[in-house]
Amino acid sequence: MKITSGNPTQNNVTDSRAPHIVVALAALAQETRLHLYRLLVQAGPAGQVVNQLIEAMQIPSATLSFHLKSLTHANLIVPHSEGRFIRYRADFTAMHGLIDFLSENCCGSERSRCAPAGNDASETATSSCSKGHCV
Repeated sequence: MKITSGNPTQNNVTDSRAPHIVVALAALAQETRLHLYRLLVQAGPAGQVVNQLIEAMQIPSATLSFHLKSLTHANLIVPHSEGRFIRYRADFTAMHGLIDFLSENCCGSERSRCAPAGNDASETATSSCSKGHCV
């Protein structure tokens, strides 16, 4: 689907997901946030509390807070209050939605043609995380 801007009554083919996708990609287009997001994806459904993230990232709490806010605003992570602590988790449904959006028309919708030659890494990655949930 072609993503265009302009008047929706024109003959443009638009995708209502595009604004959300742009916000998510913009949030990930910064090195610290990308590293933080990947850290939360690696943590799986358990996520991590702020103190764990500060220790792992080696950045000041104010800087971490700024980046967590950006990722939360992009709906890529979800905060959960646990008493005095806040636990952040990657939103795996949103992650898979972003991946699906980016690859839905890959190779003319014949995804099997898009796999890297001689590399089963993509198959391994999808088998460890089913749609929306890490297994």
